[in-house]
Parts: sequence; C-alpha cells; structure tokens
Amino acid sequence: MARISLAKTKQKTGKRKRAQVAVSDRAAAGVKSSVLSIENHRLVGAGVSYVETPNSGGEIIPRYLVMHYTAGKNAKSAINWLTNSESKASAHLVLGRDGSICQLAPFNVKTWHAGVSHWDGVIGLNGCSIGIEMDNAGPLKKVGDQYQAWFGTLYDEGHVINARHRLDDDARWWHAYTEPQIQRALELARLLVRHYGLKDVIGHEDIAPDRKRDPGPAFPLEQVRGAVLGRAEDVQERYTVTASLLNIRGGPGVEFSSVTDPLPRGTTVVLLEKRNRWNKVELAENGDIEGWVRNQFLEKIEGS
Repeated sequence: MARISLAKTKQKTGKRKRAQVAVSDRAAAGVKSSVLSIENHRLVGAGVSYVETPNSGGEIIPRYLVMHYTAGKNAKSAINWLTNSESKASAHLVLGRDGSICQLAPFNVKTWHAGVSHWDGVIGLNGCSIGIEMDNAGPLKKVGDQYQAWFGTLYDEGHVINARHRLDDDARWWHAYTEPQIQRALELARLLVRHYGLKDVIGHEDIAPDRKRDPGPAFPLEQVRGAVLGRAEDVQERYTVTASLLNIRGGPGVEFSSVTDPLPRGTTVVLLEKRNRWNKVELAENGDIEGWVRNQFLEKIEGS
C-alpha cells in the first residue's frame, strides 16, 4: 500500500476500525441473539442444546478455533452423522442456519474435526482446537435455473453466490450462509477466543489446503477473524470494478439510491463488509465515499 500523509493515516485507521466492527454491528442490529456463556466447558444460552458424541478423545487445552461447513442436507443430519460412532468424525458445535446451536462435546475434550492438518508449526489440530460445523451445502452445480448440491438438493438463486476460492483457479457456485449464522458465528468466536485465550480463528481450508475448501468464500472468515482479533490487515481486501459502470448505493439492495456517480471499470475499492450478494466498500482514492455494490462485479486484487 502506498505511503500516505499523517492526516490520511488517521482517517484510514478510523475506517479500518469501522471495518473491524462491521460484522459486530450487524449482530447488534440484525437478528436478535441470546447472550451466551460457558460453564464447565459447556455452552449456556437460549437456542443451545447438547447431544453427546461418542467420537471424542482425551482432554485438550484449546489454542485455535476452526470453522467448517457440514456439506450436508441440514443441521439435524449433521448432528446425526457426527454422533454416529461409525462416522469416526465429530466437532464441538453444529451451527444451524437459523442460528441454533448444538454442542456435541465439552470444549476441553478432543473431537475429530480437523483430520490430517497443520498450522503455525502444529501438526494435527484435533489436539488443540475447537471445531464449529456450520450447516451449509458447500459447492454447488448449476442445473437449469437452479443449483444442486452433491446430495441432490436444489437451491434457487437467492441462496447461492458465485465466487472463486482463493485456493482454486476458477469461480464456482456456493451455498450462501444466512445472516443469523454469520452473526452467531461471530458471537461464538468472540466468546471462545475470550474465554480460552485462543490464538487464531481459522478455516478447515487453512489447516488442510490440499484437500479441504471449507468454510469457503461464502463465509466472511477474514472479517470475523479481524473483528474478533482486531487485525486490520485481515479486513483490508482490495477489489477492482469489472463492470463498465457500477452503481454504489446507500444500502445492500437496488431499492437504495446511489451515493455518488457510477464507478467506472478499473476503479479500486476497499472491502468494509461482505454479504452474500452485496459488499460494502470505500473508494481507495477517496475514503470519504463508501457504499454498497453488487459483488459479482468485483474482482479481488491478489495480495491485498
């Protein structure tokens, strides 16, 4: 990033702080969530249930939080699978699309969610991490005017996004996460990081990049990590406009009016908040202008 004056630096720092709390603001202003707490390594709060999994090991001292998608039909099927001894798989939590949470093992007990994995010099993350499985079908295939998961379920256009995973060469379709899920995931990450002093919030794709792609580009992992850990660099992604002219609006929808003239192709913007179809951005050359644009007309600048 080019050097800027002290005044500009102060202005951008303020923008970064707003970007870090953007996801938190959504949690406060959006779907109502109960206050969660942890007692004796178990989650307590409204919307929380507990089903013991037999697929667990000995005691651990958690150091990381690992986010996954279930790649299944729904939360119930994921819970059934992760509590089936024949699956030889488990996680600490399953997060439903409505924001409901089912805990399968205490947070200080090893679950089998990471598999062959490595991160930050650690080999085998099962022994030092908490795993959250989020109800999400994962990658989809376009079939006519709908989108099909590997297990056959079809989704309409309102429940998918098209994006390129950072570990892949080409873009593809992905099942979108819901706002209650994203907000609840942030709430959980904040609580777990604070309670256990966790070092990082990472994805299965980070610890097993040769074989995993979850939670995938539909989940704002970098924003959640930045909001929880206060890392400005994690939320300062830059994009270039690919449409000939792109409207930048006062909210995430065509019903909101434009905040300035349409952005011409090649304009560089900085990501402030990511939604399924809309991204909140600010102009890289004029940080005083910010608004919402359709994310299908943005291309990430590598290395940003």
